[in-house]
Amino acid sequence: MGINNLFNAGGIVMWPLFGFSVLAVALTIERIRFWVRINNRQTSVIRDVLKLYRLNNVVGAMDKLKKNADLPLARIFLAPLELEEPNPEEFRLALESEAQAEIPLLKRFQNIFETIIGLAPLLGLLGTVLGLIASFASLNIGDVGGTKTADVTAGISEALVSTATGLVVAIFTLLFANSFRGLYMRQIALIQEYGGQLELLYRRRYERGEKDYAPTR
Repeated sequence: MGINNLFNAGGIVMWPLFGFSVLAVALTIERIRFWVRINNRQTSVIRDVLKLYRLNNVVGAMDKLKKNADLPLARIFLAPLELEEPNPEEFRLALESEAQAEIPLLKRFQNIFETIIGLAPLLGLLGTVLGLIASFASLNIGDVGGTKTADVTAGISEALVSTATGLVVAIFTLLFANSFRGLYMRQIALIQEYGGQLELLYRRRYERGEKDYAPTR
């Protein structure tokens, strides 16, 4: 079945389904590029930053973060490190606030994916119902077994095209949406893990600084 025949068979709902499919493909490509960039660089960069910070090379750690400011964890780490002599509580609040600000970027387009997953099958079903209505409307009661009955049978099979198309669009979108959701959950776990490590290092450094400058008796 050619493209023109496919659209004619599916009816008017094929156009919004086509729009959904184009949108889903475009957003999927954008999210794939986003997650590939993060997964290829972020872990090694953050480990290097923690190593530098552990060696008290704060300037080197911040330079490394600024050079990789396109990564979510780099931006999260920069927020507390750029504060001027914060106490541990202020450091933790800055870390948590920036982490919350990054969440919408990590979950970007998730609502659109969910909308496509929900609406595509319903639009397909609507197209099938409209096709069945049109097929049976053309059938005359006294023409059972005639040529129009054969036309109705062909119309029913063609009407199912919209349902199949809606399911294909929804399944494709669901597959990638779940993959992106898994990457998001993994990223949240990494933010908590590495953020906790940075906070612990800062607390130790802060406490050592207080002891170094504590008055002696």
